[in-house]
Amino acid sequence: MSVAECDKQLFQAACDKVMRQQCLQKGIGTLSEKTVHAVLKNFYEPDPSHQEIPIENYVADILRDNEIIEIQTRSLNAMRRKLDCFLSHYPVTIVHPIIHTKWICWIDEQTGEITKRRKSPKTGSRYDAFYELYKIKMFLNHPNLHLCLPLIDAEEYRLLNGWSTDRKRGSTRYDRIPTALVDEIYIGSTGDYQCMIPDTLPAEFTAKDYAKESHLAIRYARTAVNVLRHVGAISFVRKQGQEYVYRVQMNK
Repeated sequence: MSVAECDKQLFQAACDKVMRQQCLQKGIGTLSEKTVHAVLKNFYEPDPSHQEIPIENYVADILRDNEIIEIQTRSLNAMRRKLDCFLSHYPVTIVHPIIHTKWICWIDEQTGEITKRRKSPKTGSRYDAFYELYKIKMFLNHPNLHLCLPLIDAEEYRLLNGWSTDRKRGSTRYDRIPTALVDEIYIGSTGDYQCMIPDTLPAEFTAKDYAKESHLAIRYARTAVNVLRHVGAISFVRKQGQEYVYRVQMNK
């Protein structure tokens, strides 16, 4: 799904708003993922009156029109207790961003100097989401649960505090600053998982085939296939040697 130009502009407006408020003035050493979270929250709901709404013992990022939107930039494990509570009362959309193109900047804690940004060789894709989706697999078939996976470009700021000679290995991520919205993937039903299945797969395929076409490492491809089978997007056909063979299910 391509992102409309108006959505790209709205995303940029959310970035500008948050950066005006923060401008990296948190102080060196303050560990945070708040910038990505704040930008996405303001993108999906600019009205502060719908943000940070108490619900029972939790706080929803967004509550609007009797629907909850939760922004989760880190591990989806942290969502389990909230989902237990929220899903029994409201439709819930989890927004889980994936970094598409990343530029890395290094911060010297002693001098405050920030290096020029360098582009990471890795490009993120929608298939990267399966590693986290597996952690909430038990909720994925719930009729009230929906997923939104925005692919974003971002600058990542890291502290030069690692254990290697150049202080980069084992370093701490300080923050990530979103710069552009590249794509959005919405999943609200089993049929929507078709967009998480490469078109180039053969009619019957193994996890190795999925790994090749999605450019995932085999262990992550096995996780993806596990999730797709769990939600009913693919079905088991037969065992072929040590590999399981699957087939894509028809849209539901």
